[in-house]
Formats: sequence, C-alpha cells, structure tokens
Amino acid sequence: MRRPLAVALTGGIAAGKSEALASFARHGAATASADAMVHELLAHDEDVRAAIRERWGDDAVDDRGRIGEIVFDAPDELEWLEALLHPKVRAAQAAWLDTLGEQELAVVEIPLLYETGAERRFDAVVVVTAPAQVRAQRRPDLVSRQSRLLPDEEKVRRADFAYVNDRSLEELDAFVAGVVERLTSS
Repeated sequence: MRRPLAVALTGGIAAGKSEALASFARHGAATASADAMVHELLAHDEDVRAAIRERWGDDAVDDRGRIGEIVFDAPDELEWLEALLHPKVRAAQAAWLDTLGEQELAVVEIPLLYETGAERRFDAVVVVTAPAQVRAQRRPDLVSRQSRLLPDEEKVRRADFAYVNDRSLEELDAFVAGVVERLTSS
C-alpha cells in the first residue's frame, strides 16, 4: 500500500501551528496533531494512565492541568512523561499514516519535532514562527515555556518551508496553498 507524502508542521508556542494545520486540511491534506494524540493517550491508554497513577497519584490521572503543574516545574518529571508518551505518539502517527491509502499529502503538527529528532520520519518540514510580541499577545501564559525549545532561527534553517505568521489568516492560507502546490506537483 502506498503512503502519502508525510509532512511535519512545527514551530514555537502560539506561532499559529493549529491555524496552519487547519489550512492544510482546507487544501486537501489529511491532518493530525501530536497534541491531540497525547490528549487521547492521557484519556484512554490504560498503560499511560496506570503509570501516571503510580508516579503522581489518582488526582493526576484525569487532570491535564495537574500534570502540567507537575512537569513544567520539574525537568525530571517532564523527561519521565515524555519518555512515556513519545514512543506511543510515534506509533500512533505511523499507524495513522498507514490508514490513509490513496491520500496524496498528510500533515502532522508536532511541536517538539526537532527536539525529539522526529524530523527524520518525514518527507518535508514546515515551520511556522511568529515574533515574540505576537506570540505573547496570543498566549501570554505559555510563552515562558519557549525556553526549552530549539530557537526559531534554527528550526527555520533546518526546515524545507518556513513562514513568519504575523499577518492575516488569508496570507497564511496563501502560504499553505503554495506549499501544497509545490509538494504535490513534483
């Protein structure tokens, strides 16, 4: 069975990855989100739930906010959680790609793409960035977490396509349309 051209979409916190992913869907790509896969694992994977219960107690099992409080203040706890979740997310992404049949293009939004070395599993990488002041306006509560991520400049340097998302949604959509055209016409 033929797999679609697999594209990773990444970028900084509040850069507009979700809007770009929605645009890829409007332009005919199959789309998935690593964050949504994580949420699914936290809610339904019994191995994940049991491991969280054992490590952090019952109150953390169904409370992503509580998990966030634990891991974002303790690098060792974040490392433990990522070691638990990342292999399962990789497997879920691969399984999803295998279900797409004749789909020409598949885009997966992966916030920690370069940080986890996942770029090697994709045919192309699209990076969406935004100036710090724009991101701070969009998500002032999360921008401080940006420090553990690879700098935008390095992501852009390594990407096949990059977009600075500081303009209108129509301009983002036009960028995505151009990427889809280039990827599917070759």
